[in-house]
Amino acid sequence: MTNRHAVVVGAGIGGLTAAVALHRRGWHVTVCERAPEPPVTGAGIGLAPNALRALAAVGIDVARAIGGSVPEAMGVRRPDGRWLTRTGTADMAARYGMAPLAVPRPALTATLAAALPAPALRYGTEVTGVDDAEGRPAVRTAAGPDLPADLVVAADGIRSPLRRAHFPAHPGLNYIGETAWRTLVDAPDLRIPAMSETWGRGRRFGVTPLVDGRYYLYATAVVPPGTRFADPRAELRQRFGSWHDPVPALLDRVARLDPADVLRNDLYDLAAPLPSLHHGRIAWLGDAAHAMAPNLGQGGCQAIEDAVVLAHLLPAGERGDGRDTAVAAGLAAYTAARRDRTDTVRRRARRVGRLGVLRNPVVVAVRDLAVRATPARLALRGMDDLFDGFRLPVA
Repeated sequence: MTNRHAVVVGAGIGGLTAAVALHRRGWHVTVCERAPEPPVTGAGIGLAPNALRALAAVGIDVARAIGGSVPEAMGVRRPDGRWLTRTGTADMAARYGMAPLAVPRPALTATLAAALPAPALRYGTEVTGVDDAEGRPAVRTAAGPDLPADLVVAADGIRSPLRRAHFPAHPGLNYIGETAWRTLVDAPDLRIPAMSETWGRGRRFGVTPLVDGRYYLYATAVVPPGTRFADPRAELRQRFGSWHDPVPALLDRVARLDPADVLRNDLYDLAAPLPSLHHGRIAWLGDAAHAMAPNLGQGGCQAIEDAVVLAHLLPAGERGDGRDTAVAAGLAAYTAARRDRTDTVRRRARRVGRLGVLRNPVVVAVRDLAVRATPARLALRGMDDLFDGFRLPVA
């Protein structure tokens, strides 16, 4: 093997993007994923212009690979259906050069996986630890043998075992006070033209048209962590069945699903930023590095940015000097480029989430009035640092 070797831990969107970006830089890449096979079901993901630009930088054209249809508008509503704010996606495309796309997660992961050599993907391979004391990591797997590497990309999710192992003093995760339900439904007869999120009192319901014609639905509610529900379909009906159209009709479709197709997770973010996004030859990205509340739709988008910037700042795949100081320098540059931006987004997502969990009726009325009073152009301008914030730093 003449090229540098990167082991990516986790075959989610961030991990696969990193693998593609490194592969195209000439690295030999191995992706270890403990799940036995790629996902075939799951929820959706919104790709904001910053994520679409980052993917394009490594040759992934999402619109061509999966589809390019976009909703007419996006905005926030009240449970009675009244719009608090609404922005046309044409206005977004004019401002940012492209409109956001919403795609099924399995379709995006399949697109990324298809850009890699088949032997690079090792499903059913659980990483149990990384030894990096001597400068060149050895990745331990449950099945063995160890994998020697020049770089380990820790894309092992919100509860990252590698984060806990290498940053033992970090406070870990913070429960943000909500649980979330997510699912996909077929409802072509409803012809829903807009992406919307409806804010109630401590409850939210989101509807996102996907490029394949289905709808990605998500809902949140303020509950104690660990709360269990006998039937997620019935729980959604009880909490949101009286809300505006088309929510009841969509819940009719949810009622026909297998309960296992309705995903439910308590929502957490990282309690504090990591002191560094790298340690030795290990780099963290996505939820493993900066888990954030989903309120800005930037969790996956920031993971994609991480992956592309990381590969850009690392040397090309041809092996260098014995100590390979260029890799160490690239990792330091990665932390410098990404730590502040991702923590800013994490903290902003937490602040926005506080608006959604308000339950006092007077405070909720004031919130809704303030949102309605904000001109759409100002609200859109407030997204500039997110949607127009992706830049490849000087390597």
